[in-house]
Amino acid sequence: MVARVGLTFVPLLLLGNMRSKKWLQHGDKMGHPNWEEKKASIERKIRTRTIWFHILIFTPLVLYWATIMASLERTPLTGRWRVILLSPEEEDEIAAQLAGPGWYRAVGEILSAEGAPSIIPPSDWRLVWVRDTLRRLESVIPTLAQEAELCPHWIDCGPDDIPLPPPADYPLRPRPRASEQLHRFAEMSCARTYPPAAHAIAGPPYSLLLVDRPDSSNAFSYGFGPDGGGGIVVFSGFIDEVLSKYPAQAPPPPPQSFWARLFGIRPAAPPHPIPTPEQTAELATLLAHELAHLVLSHHIETLSSGSIVWPSVMSIVTDSLRAFLFPFTMLFGPFINDALAGMWKAGAGEFSQLQEYCTSQKQEVEADVVSIRLLAHAGFDPRQAVSFWEHRADTPQTAECSPARAEVQAEHDTSSAITMARRMVGDTHPVHEVRVTKLKEELSRWEQVREATRAAREKERAQAQVQSSSPPPP
Repeated sequence: MVARVGLTFVPLLLLGNMRSKKWLQHGDKMGHPNWEEKKASIERKIRTRTIWFHILIFTPLVLYWATIMASLERTPLTGRWRVILLSPEEEDEIAAQLAGPGWYRAVGEILSAEGAPSIIPPSDWRLVWVRDTLRRLESVIPTLAQEAELCPHWIDCGPDDIPLPPPADYPLRPRPRASEQLHRFAEMSCARTYPPAAHAIAGPPYSLLLVDRPDSSNAFSYGFGPDGGGGIVVFSGFIDEVLSKYPAQAPPPPPQSFWARLFGIRPAAPPHPIPTPEQTAELATLLAHELAHLVLSHHIETLSSGSIVWPSVMSIVTDSLRAFLFPFTMLFGPFINDALAGMWKAGAGEFSQLQEYCTSQKQEVEADVVSIRLLAHAGFDPRQAVSFWEHRADTPQTAECSPARAEVQAEHDTSSAITMARRMVGDTHPVHEVRVTKLKEELSRWEQVREATRAAREKERAQAQVQSSSPPPP
């Protein structure tokens, strides 16, 4: 609003300075009486307009960047700087809308875009398998807040053990409110104390939905907030793919009675196959990836950047261009101005889609890095995630953090902005190559930190032994 009010007066200042400069150029030729006094007055007006011009231009920019700086925060576990420009009231409203059955209504509307979805009932063994695996991963989320205290044995992991991660430099903590920074500034400047805003971790239990769609081998996470406000949607195509990769274990036959053996009654067929550990590990890798999106509150970050930050930037840029071009375009009438406004709006929409696609790719890689922490603490081998994503790289399928970016929809997306983004990052879906590289680098970093910590510990022990064995001073 400040930018629009200020830019309303910018054309008037520009036109006034243009008119005054013409007076200065032709004043001597016109032979105006008392020209020196008139010239000094015109120059003072030019300086005054120039000062006001700079004030009107820089005030909204200063306010905007001050708001951005006040909204900066570190992403838990990874330490990446990000901007979440939502007020506490807006976050609470989103959490309230998605709590309880609200999440299922929101996801149902998303899935209904391609027809009425077929939901697998809770009694289905596949849903029970997915839910049990998800609950196993959820149980280790509190560990991410106290890794140093709860997992001190991470240093002693051997080559045959499941590697545990070193404690993160930025443990999982409740996200700070963006307004808390402003409150601290107000406390320092006004000597007034504001009560801290409560902001809990929007943790488990998460909602879960298994959709019967055999042609979709992926999943996506959606939502934010407690009481099931966040959750995961898994498509049955992924379950079918995992079950077909490894031979399933046949359940042991039920014991037969004497009369059943006597009359040759065969035991009943098993109700369903028993998933193998390899199949459960593949399922856990995908679920841990989607769970990492929820733990890192990527949905709130996407809402903030997609609906507030970048639209505000584009609005300021668009309004600035229109304000500076208005002295020229006004000569061509309102049709030209309306046409330019339409072009800028279309360009802003394309830029917004491009920004959303690039942000999604960045969050995908970040979720991979956090997912192997969840896998390791839950008892799964995080090194299997590398082979999992290498296999996924051979197929044009991926797990996305936003349902709008789910591959089942993205394959049919013909937007020029998305096409441009894919050409910028490559046509062979290089996010898989990047994620595999990042996973290998993260696992290698774990080992390097482990070796360095062991060396430091051994050095401290050696120094302690030397000090204990040295004779006391006389």
